[in-house]
Amino acid sequence: MGIDEIFRIIEDEKIRFVRLQFSDINGALKNVEIPSADLKRAFEKGIMFDGSSIEGFVRINESDMYLKPDPDTFAILPWTLEGQKSARIICDVYKQDGTPFEGDPRFRLRKVMQEAKDMGFVPHAGPEVEFFLLPRKNNKPSFEFLDEGGYFDLLPVDIAEHLRSEVAVMLEEMGIDVEATHHEVAPSQHEVDFRYNNALSAADAVQTVKLVIKTLAIKNNLYATFMPKPFFGVNGSGMHVHVSLLSTDLQKNMFFDEKSGDISEHMRYFIGGVLKYSKAITAVTNPTVNSYKRLVPGYEAPVNIAWSLANRSALVRVPAARGMATRIEYRSPDPSCNPYLALAVIIKAGLQGIKDKIEPPLPVEKDIYHMKEEEKDNFGIDHLPSNLKEALDEMEKCELIKETLGEHIFNKFLEMKRLEWKDFSIAVTEWERQRYEIV
Repeated sequence: MGIDEIFRIIEDEKIRFVRLQFSDINGALKNVEIPSADLKRAFEKGIMFDGSSIEGFVRINESDMYLKPDPDTFAILPWTLEGQKSARIICDVYKQDGTPFEGDPRFRLRKVMQEAKDMGFVPHAGPEVEFFLLPRKNNKPSFEFLDEGGYFDLLPVDIAEHLRSEVAVMLEEMGIDVEATHHEVAPSQHEVDFRYNNALSAADAVQTVKLVIKTLAIKNNLYATFMPKPFFGVNGSGMHVHVSLLSTDLQKNMFFDEKSGDISEHMRYFIGGVLKYSKAITAVTNPTVNSYKRLVPGYEAPVNIAWSLANRSALVRVPAARGMATRIEYRSPDPSCNPYLALAVIIKAGLQGIKDKIEPPLPVEKDIYHMKEEEKDNFGIDHLPSNLKEALDEMEKCELIKETLGEHIFNKFLEMKRLEWKDFSIAVTEWERQRYEIV
């Protein structure tokens, strides 16, 4: 959308305020609200903010930073505050000298997108966002189920069904094409899928989807959580990521071999790269202590480093669709991750696979979940890290991840997450009290 068109819409729709949004290293969405009259200055010079107050950004002696709006992300917020309309624009973060801030997650994904373009590719992605809807009591979440539904269940039309419909309508109004919303496997669990787009727009869409879901949950006196594993004994919430590489003119899917009618050499090498770096990738795609409560056998979560042409028990699955729809599905990420950083490391690993011509092992079509360890060894199937500490150890020794995230985010991320692991390690839980009270 052109800047002139944005100002025309603001005038026609009588929009009073514009929210300038950006994401911190952890993926938390931040924003500053400005009067719409100040938007011209934002486009021309940027809006200054204190970067030292944002988790993982900069020190207090280098705190002046600027938000520069990306006009392609302009959208009217489909709700009003006291009858006043607002819009939002997602921003890139710049330093005082006018250069991009290397610790901006959106900038890191832009760099990977540019690397792909230099190789003749445009990465496209389609994340699937899963979440739980919970009751809200005394203005706090109550960790209990709203329903006992399962996958694709058509429940009695209740508040969750209405909310999902509202989410779809509001996202459409904000320019995000929703392909499907449905009940997921676990009770009170839901999923929103949106149309494939270039990877940067897909990451923007994930942040928008989460904002809309959380906002509508509050309006309906509910609580939406993207916590990977809020309940024991049921499936956790994932964010399966579909990825393909298109040609720079967007007319050809580079994962599809027209001669054979099957997957291309580019796709094989991409899979090889993703599998090679999957252990290090996991710290970014599954960045919380709780993430690893989901990555356990028995709940459809992919813990096995393998790929398949259909098998959902593998880490990388290749759906049956061919032609322009040829893609991989990377199944380990969860919605607690920063989508910009997650897509950056997945795509970068795949591109490295193409550069190094990394052949993946043979696809595994058997149900890996029910394989014995000896059989897995025969297939050469390894497993993802079993906790955050293991994942951070893999990440720390991986030069590819360091290059992708940049030294700033790489070091800050490790520092923050090591502290998170330490805090968890010394915390005393209710499970321990119950387990060891008679010791």
